[in-house]
Amino acid sequence: MTDMTAYEERIAHLARMVDDLSEVVARQDSEIARLTRRVEMIIAREAEREYAAGGSVPLADQKPPHW
Repeated sequence: MTDMTAYEERIAHLARMVDDLSEVVARQDSEIARLTRRVEMIIAREAEREYAAGGSVPLADQKPPHW
């Protein structure tokens, strides 16, 4: 095996690895976006429930007393 063939094999291996990692990152990005939307929905529902129960501004929207 010549040095050139070894380099070509190594480059092909690295290119495949980059493609695989790119797919993983793309899947993780969509998963993070989906989970972020779900957390935002949960926060909104809890704020609505807190407002309905107490009739006041949800604590998450209030400034702390030292501000």
